[in-house]
Amino acid sequence: MEVAILKKLIGPTIMLLFIVGACSSNKDIVEPGKQKEAAPVNAETPINIPLINAEGEKVGEAELSENSKGVAIHVRAEGLEPGKMAIHLHEIGKCTPPDFQSAGAHFNPGHKEHGFHNPKGYHAGDLPNLEVTAEGKVDAVIKTADVTLERGKPNSLLDKDGSALVIHAGEDDYVTDPAGNAGDRIVCGEIVKKGN
Repeated sequence: MEVAILKKLIGPTIMLLFIVGACSSNKDIVEPGKQKEAAPVNAETPINIPLINAEGEKVGEAELSENSKGVAIHVRAEGLEPGKMAIHLHEIGKCTPPDFQSAGAHFNPGHKEHGFHNPKGYHAGDLPNLEVTAEGKVDAVIKTADVTLERGKPNSLLDKDGSALVIHAGEDDYVTDPAGNAGDRIVCGEIVKKGN
């Protein structure tokens, strides 16, 4: 009898743990040096990309690496306005100054709406806002489990036309479709297959 009661309790408990886990965010921003290092998933990682501004000048770089928990994006840049700034993954690996419209819309293989707080969202390319220091610098690691660097996957950043990492002039409100009212695209980096 006790075994039967235990079986009835274990099933719902496991289901509740699964639901709570599924509701937690798949994206996080952590301080550099605080993340645990792990072996890359494939030979494509890590990928280093230059970040350019609207004048085409290099203002920083980003390193993308992947382990079993997802992709980590280490962003280092300077010469920015202090405060919070949106950063997103865009669908095309082309950064043509000054407006970077060449990068297309947000990376969105799931065809959802924008924003972590949008009930119809969020895009796989949505990322947490960056905090730029009073000196105009940012040095942050963003982790996401919604994309991969593994070729051939529907959520791969290294698809046929690649993808782009874009910093916006303003803060993402995490709700408004299609881009969180984040303002102009001011910094861009191309994430493309090596040899392209």
